[in-house]
Amino acid sequence: MSDNNDEDIQKPQDVTAQNISAKHSGKGKASSPANDAEAEDKLKVALKQKLEKLLSEHRDLDDVLERLSSDAHFDQLQRQRLKKRKLSLKDEIIRLRGRILPDIIA
Repeated sequence: MSDNNDEDIQKPQDVTAQNISAKHSGKGKASSPANDAEAEDKLKVALKQKLEKLLSEHRDLDDVLERLSSDAHFDQLQRQRLKKRKLSLKDEIIRLRGRILPDIIA
């Protein structure tokens, strides 16, 4: 055999060292508790932003519905659609609040 063939073949200890370094560099399946906490923090921030957006939309719909009900020529079908949207927003708000602050039974 020539020397070139020996260089192309990896030794078992080299493969193991590569697997270990891949795990520590974030390329492997293993994750550290610090990475998990950081990902969880990012998720909570994103959920809180979505919650604020939904709360704002819910308040806006409340204002629109109030104006529609005071108008003598309001569209009943449009009002029903807005109420349905408002209820679905409320459900989504409750669901998001539950994900941000889970109900812990002690």
